[in-house]
Amino acid sequence: MCARLRLADPSVSGLAVSAGWYNCGMDIAAVERQTRRPRFRRASEPPAFRLTDDDVEIVRQVARHRLISSANIAALVGRSIDRTNDRLGCLFHHAYVDRPRAQLDRFPTTGSGRMIYALADRGARLLRERDGIRFANAEWSRNNRRAGRPFIEHQIEIVDFQVALQRAVRNHAGVRLISPTEITAASRRPTQASRTPFALRAKLAHRGVAHEVSVVPDIVFGLELPDGSRRYFMVEIDRGTMPIRRADFAQTSFEKKMRGYLTAHAAKQHERQFGWKSFRVLTLTTDQQRMQSMKGALRDIRVPHSAGASLFLFSTFDELRASDPLSQTWNARTEDRVGLI
Repeated sequence: MCARLRLADPSVSGLAVSAGWYNCGMDIAAVERQTRRPRFRRASEPPAFRLTDDDVEIVRQVARHRLISSANIAALVGRSIDRTNDRLGCLFHHAYVDRPRAQLDRFPTTGSGRMIYALADRGARLLRERDGIRFANAEWSRNNRRAGRPFIEHQIEIVDFQVALQRAVRNHAGVRLISPTEITAASRRPTQASRTPFALRAKLAHRGVAHEVSVVPDIVFGLELPDGSRRYFMVEIDRGTMPIRRADFAQTSFEKKMRGYLTAHAAKQHERQFGWKSFRVLTLTTDQQRMQSMKGALRDIRVPHSAGASLFLFSTFDELRASDPLSQTWNARTEDRVGLI
């Protein structure tokens, strides 16, 4: 547990610091009764604690995922939720991580086990010193304050899938997860420097007019199976905010996004860019009714030489939470259900 003490933090004052600044001046013997601290405002007298290697790993996980819940952090670092929440509280009050205020209205239904965390400026500084990481973003805390609830909710669904996938792979002997970093390193094009290395660009024809579009998946991953074969996937996280169809083709819609994937696949852009023989698009959405509407729109799309509806697999958030991405079966173009492995 964390105890309270007065701490003169040289990193906050802007003074020059030596190696080990993150534990400087902390008296672990100074322990007194804990009081309840504010959730979204750092305590004027932060709790005493000594930063451990396990704490640094927590900060790394927050940095990797941009926004992540305490429950997912606990799963990734292999700790209980109570112990993880305790350390996250210390890391928050010492300004290594942030708690974006836009999540405030989550608590009446989801509880503190789903507190959302983001990397703070001091945490970025810690990782620069410990790991030599150079972040392009120099103002983490300011951007965290700007994050709105829609962005947070979308990012959390992305991380929920990523964590579920990592845990599922651990439970399937002989299956290896191919990360986005490994995919870009093996890419046939120098995509590493791009902010959107997995963007697929396509030219869509609509009523005799050509439109250039770019579809950017929320998640990209591959699976290497026990026989050495590989399968690649792009994932769309749909929270029900984008219209499925639009009368105005210039506006965004999920139908237009699916048309973009089909056109890029038919043009074999995935082969030229990544060296993949093929890939499939996984869509996670809110409920069965919306999923059926997506499938209906998909049946009406005609793209010459494309894979057609077989390119897409669908599921809902509830189905994923009841299973995992590899154990569950996904909805295919008809009422068929197929697995990923």
